[in-house]
Amino acid sequence: MKNYLLQITRVMRSCVVILVLLLLWQIANNVFQFPDYILPSPLAIFKTWAQQWNMIANQAIPTIIETLLGLFLGCLLGVIAALCIAYFRSTRHWLLPILLLSQAIPTFAIAPLLVIWFGYGMASKIACTLIMLFFPITSNFYDGLRRTPAEYLDLANVMHASNWQIFLKVRIPAALPSLASGLKIAATIAPIGAIVGEWVGSSQGLGYLMLNANARMQIPLMFAALFTIIVLTLLLYFIVDIGTKKLIYWQKE
Repeated sequence: MKNYLLQITRVMRSCVVILVLLLLWQIANNVFQFPDYILPSPLAIFKTWAQQWNMIANQAIPTIIETLLGLFLGCLLGVIAALCIAYFRSTRHWLLPILLLSQAIPTFAIAPLLVIWFGYGMASKIACTLIMLFFPITSNFYDGLRRTPAEYLDLANVMHASNWQIFLKVRIPAALPSLASGLKIAATIAPIGAIVGEWVGSSQGLGYLMLNANARMQIPLMFAALFTIIVLTLLLYFIVDIGTKKLIYWQKE
């Protein structure tokens, strides 16, 4: 019960901060009278969002699917890579360069190639999302696997546990909080990967909607799509945060 109250309090604080920022934005817009094609007011954005809700919701569906599939595949491959690097020492020399290379190349630079290789459909957006998530998942989980508390390992050795038992029952559970941190990071950047892919080449999605709105100088619609992305990102983060806290119940706050 106490944890739920803490979570509700945090959400309320975040809502208050957001409302204050929107209020200041609205006041500044009323004072300086910015035209909508420069900076629309929150009220104008909300009005556009309400009027264009059906179109925004339809365009959000492909983005949500791309984000969730990219997040799932990125987490799956990241976990497998971290396990291989931690358990099989011989694979470190092969996988670590790939891990670093995945972040050395800017996503915008490789996104056009992904569109050429995988087409204009969802596959290229999922691949773009996967590449962005691979590093934080693998890096965080691998750091957790190689930083197992020494007392845990000493106790396992005293009990004559095998290397596989130590890895499976000691090192992996001890590394789950680190994996949870990587999942939270991945949840916040997963929509970015999908949007970047849609910006490069797509015929649907919120990124496609933003590009079209910008080209037609429909700035309130562009901001409405942007706010929709923010809401989806926050929802995904809170779902992952609550889920990891439920699964890793022994993790300290």
